[in-house]
Amino acid sequence: MSDDGIIVEPQAERRLTPNVRGALWMLASALGFTVMTTLIKFLGDDYPAALQTFYRQAAGFAVLLPVILRLRGAAYATTRPGILFFRSAAGTMAMILSFYAFQKMPLADANALSFTRTLWLVPLAAFVVREKIGALRIAAAVVGFAGVLLMIRPGAGGEFAVGVPAMAMLAASFLFALTITGMKVMTRDHSPTVLLVWAMTLGLIFSIPGAVMSWRWPEPVDLLLLCLMGVIGTATQACYIKGMQIGDAAAMAPIDYVRLVFTAAAGFVLFHEAPTAWTVAGAGVVVASTMFITWREYQLAKRT
Repeated sequence: MSDDGIIVEPQAERRLTPNVRGALWMLASALGFTVMTTLIKFLGDDYPAALQTFYRQAAGFAVLLPVILRLRGAAYATTRPGILFFRSAAGTMAMILSFYAFQKMPLADANALSFTRTLWLVPLAAFVVREKIGALRIAAAVVGFAGVLLMIRPGAGGEFAVGVPAMAMLAASFLFALTITGMKVMTRDHSPTVLLVWAMTLGLIFSIPGAVMSWRWPEPVDLLLLCLMGVIGTATQACYIKGMQIGDAAAMAPIDYVRLVFTAAAGFVLFHEAPTAWTVAGAGVVVASTMFITWREYQLAKRT
């Protein structure tokens, strides 16, 4: 990691093409995400989502602390603290809700619903960032949400009918989309390092009340796993950013969906969870629509 917190690639990896290098980072992100969500579910019986979120944020802050100490005041240099506060509050709540969903739902189901954040970005881009949204992207978002309905099957009475965990993940995806929209606004005059430092610092502060209300002293092994979960979560985020930075967005986005395969395998092997036909069908619709939206945005970006 460099002085400004950016991951530095090994010399041998730089000999590969940008898309291959980006794909490797995206695969590392998918693997890290699977390990993190597996730990969330494994520890969920004893440590509520709010408490796990606190440990996740504390570990992430600890990872960034050397960068903060090195940059000092520059790490927090901003002209719009209000948006940063809002992003961090939304991100912390989204993390609590998503952790709860991963604890209570099959990993494959929760992960499939987490991809709806791309669908939420379409209306948010129109109403918040004031982007012009074409008919194709609107249609893709509508089809994607139809895939969500296929997965949760309102009134079907199956294992994955509408419930609190599913609604929690949908709400978390919306809040995550809000933070991404805010990031698009802030990156116009803020570095990624500053945004990450603010997010980790405020995220740690905002997670304290929920942790206090559900506090319990962890066993030594559990403490190690909770800290490991936080470190892996931070590394996963860094790998994802690096992969999208190096490779073409249209080529990298499909690779991110490997997470569906990894989490389904982990859920089946470790927790004896088998995705239903409804989940597979709905996830396929969501993946297809979000891939189209990503490809469409990439094409528009190339034109401009």
